[in-house]
Amino acid sequence: MAPINQPSGKPPGGVQEFAEAAECLRTLAHPVRLRIVQLLLHGRYTVGEIAKDCETPDNVTSEHLRLLQRCGFLQSEREGRFVYYQVAEPHLEHLMACIEGRFLPCGAKYRTP
Repeated sequence: MAPINQPSGKPPGGVQEFAEAAECLRTLAHPVRLRIVQLLLHGRYTVGEIAKDCETPDNVTSEHLRLLQRCGFLQSEREGRFVYYQVAEPHLEHLMACIEGRFLPCGAKYRTP
């Protein structure tokens, strides 16, 4: 039985419900941020470690991390004088597997979401 006010056969949701998703996907749609997510799906890293891998200055990397945190994709944890970042949104693994499968030469063969 279809929900009230929901035409049968159509998926739930509407344009307004997708506004937050669209904003977060725009945030994710940057090569450095995609690489950051990919890295953090494999472990925790500091700003300096991420910056070195992405070949970006620490302050630029920090801004990318801040934007990803704002969407709820990442979380940080301080240990002494270091701040470690890790993935907070488990759905990113599936999304990254799709991206890797489509755009990386090796595909997502090494990852099993």
